[in-house]
Order: sequence, then structure tokens, then C-alpha cells
Amino acid sequence: MSDITYSGFKASEIIAALHQAFATFTDKEKQDNIKKTNGIFELRISNDAKEEAVWTIDLKKNATVIKGTAKPKADVTLIMSDDTFTQLASGKLNGQKAFMTGKLKTRGNMMLATKLEQVLKVAKSKQAKL
Repeated sequence: MSDITYSGFKASEIIAALHQAFATFTDKEKQDNIKKTNGIFELRISNDAKEEAVWTIDLKKNATVIKGTAKPKADVTLIMSDDTFTQLASGKLNGQKAFMTGKLKTRGNMMLATKLEQVLKVAKSKQAKL
């Protein structure tokens, strides 16, 4: 799983779990999630050392997570700290509240950004079943 992780980022563990969950999806689950989301998310996460990690969640074509920038271009880019992403993924922080307080910045399709929480929940529930 080291190919998807960055050292020094708590988000790496969550992203790796998401990657693992997507890998266990049946074709129908993949198609359902692609149909429901229909977008490409680029996550730009910075840690306390001011380093940046970039991941792409593709739920437009093939339900995958990759390390690095989106190719083709992301529909929405989400920029946040490692702590903010961890809180969003755990459900301790609402995405809308994070955005309104400046903890989360977006570029691109803001409405698609609202679907990230649902994507993280789907993966979390899939992980719990493994």
C-alpha cells in the first residue's frame, strides 16, 4: 500500500483504506458509486511541516484512488490541512462548516465537493465489513 501513501500524513491511512475499499467493490458497486458521484476529486492536503500531499479520487470512470494530480483534470480540487481531512473522514467535522470557517477551500465544481463526505462514508462502511 506504500505506493498510495505519503509519510508524515495522517490522511495517508484514510486514503489507503479508501483505495482498499474501492478495490473490493463489485462491478455493480463501482457503477452505482460512479453514477451517484460522477466526478473526479483532487485532494491537496498539507501537514504541520507545510508539506503537501496530493491524491485523486476518480468516481467518473473507474472508482479508483491514485497518488498524484488528476489526469484528466479534476472536477473539483479540495485544499485542506491533514487535521481537517482526518476530522472530515471521521465525521467529527462537517464539510460545509469546514468550508464556511475557511478550513476547506475548493476550486472547480463546488456542488461536487459536497459529495466527498458520502464517498468517505461508503468506503468506511465497506472497510468495516472486511
